[in-house]
Amino acid sequence: MSDQSPRSPQSDPRPDESRGSPSAAIDMARAERLLSEGDIEDVQGIMRWGSNYAALVTIRDAELAATAVYKPQRGERPLWDFPDGTLCYREVVAYIISEALEWHLVPPTVLRVGPHGLGSLQLFIDHDPEINYFSLDDQFVPQLQRFVVFDDLINNADRKGGHLLLDARGKLWGIDHGLALNAMPKLRTVIWEFAGHPIPHDLLAPVQKLLDQLATPSIDLRTRIDLLIAREEVDALQQRANRLLDCRQFPQPGPGPNYPWPPV
Repeated sequence: MSDQSPRSPQSDPRPDESRGSPSAAIDMARAERLLSEGDIEDVQGIMRWGSNYAALVTIRDAELAATAVYKPQRGERPLWDFPDGTLCYREVVAYIISEALEWHLVPPTVLRVGPHGLGSLQLFIDHDPEINYFSLDDQFVPQLQRFVVFDDLINNADRKGGHLLLDARGKLWGIDHGLALNAMPKLRTVIWEFAGHPIPHDLLAPVQKLLDQLATPSIDLRTRIDLLIAREEVDALQQRANRLLDCRQFPQPGPGPNYPWPPV
């Protein structure tokens, strides 16, 4: 969405220097409401570089209009290691976890029925497609470290360099989280430069808060996640959070493939 558009659901555009990274500059709740309740008017184009069906669509309500990425369940390619028809659910859970951590790493994402049936609908982030993880310098270290912790928590099996988008304010957004939250270890990422280093305390406190919420079935967070992924996958999420809190180190490559292919 354009920075100058009066229809863009945005909040305070000033950098959040206290966190060491730019603010989201998007009213996440307002964007969620637009995605959940707005009219999906037309398909702008098909995103042909992925293996699953994804389309850019226009979504509009009485006040706002935006572009979103629509990934219908019926367009998901069957995989041997993920249950069929679950990738759109995992996209939404990744967003829920990002918001629970209060890190705002994932663009607003909802589950709803669109032109081709049930699927995930995610706010499209305006970005320079020529910039990806491999283009970033040391000023992005605080943001990248959050992504490392986040990817370990959600067991992201596909953190390609091109799955990090840089917006006009210098904020990184993570996309394409369909291959995540498996109960079996599957972490595959291009971000390994922090492996084995201590995790800053300010990144561990949100993980503890997330774990506390997951441990309470009556909490809204746990209720929402339980509806979207299997019980053993929620249990594995809790185990990964506990492991991070115990070892207090960024994850290290394990056995098996550790890098996604292709890396970009």
